[in-house]
Amino acid sequence: MTLRFAEIMFTPSVRAVQESMGSRRAYARLERPGAPARDQLGEDEREFIAARDSFYMASVSETGWPYVQHRGGPPGFLKVIDAGTLAFADVRGNRQYVSVGNVLGNDRVSLILMDYPNRRRLKLLGHARVLDPAADAEKLALLTDDYDAKVERGIEIVLEGFDWNCPQHITPRFTEAEIAGALAALRERLRSLEEENAALRKRLEGAS
Repeated sequence: MTLRFAEIMFTPSVRAVQESMGSRRAYARLERPGAPARDQLGEDEREFIAARDSFYMASVSETGWPYVQHRGGPPGFLKVIDAGTLAFADVRGNRQYVSVGNVLGNDRVSLILMDYPNRRRLKLLGHARVLDPAADAEKLALLTDDYDAKVERGIEIVLEGFDWNCPQHITPRFTEAEIAGALAALRERLRSLEEENAALRKRLEGAS
């Protein structure tokens, strides 16, 4: 866990619960003075983000209600612009625009990125900004080069903090492509055995 993530998430109420449950001393080490103003993404985080084809993003409405939305696209559609900035193309969906509306009123967002096969997850905190197709055309062009969908805008996120979460209770799940890759060797072996079996039958039929 990074210093900045702990600083943001460990509010007085959270620290009080940690104290009552006996975990406060371990986490207090993360709250020393001199923490960086914002976290910076390293190579591990960049590679992990580039491999993801979906994530979950939470925003907060003007009435205080949290809203969590699933976002999906080709692997790497959530792009690391630099060590402190991410962005993605916002494509047309059901046209409710809840996340966009929330961000316009409160720019704080939280993202969870999942790697189910390897039981890994990355949590990100940041400030989101809506990219306008006209005013931010150059930035938006960087986000849409691999999209076959109607892109309405972009969302840029300035990172505040992140945390790698433990694998406990993450059930491994696999995409169709991941399963196909894992089964490729098995299918090849099965094909080879079928050919071998057909050749043996032919020889036996010839011998009889």
